[in-house]
Amino acid sequence: MNRDHINPMQWHQAVGFARQSCARIFRDGGKPQDALSAFGLQATGDADWVKAVDLVAEALCAEPMRRAA
Repeated sequence: MNRDHINPMQWHQAVGFARQSCARIFRDGGKPQDALSAFGLQATGDADWVKAVDLVAEALCAEPMRRAA
């Protein structure tokens, strides 16, 4: 995902929230895959905590899906 179009303040807040959420999962004995699945993301086998935080932050900054009325 190209982060050039994301508001820097939104990205900063999303990273902070992602770190907080991943830290809570880590303290409870979870793995990075658990953190990704908690946010509805596809868990990959080679995910580490840094990658998990980035993917969660990207998901938080993503445009919501539009649904038909």
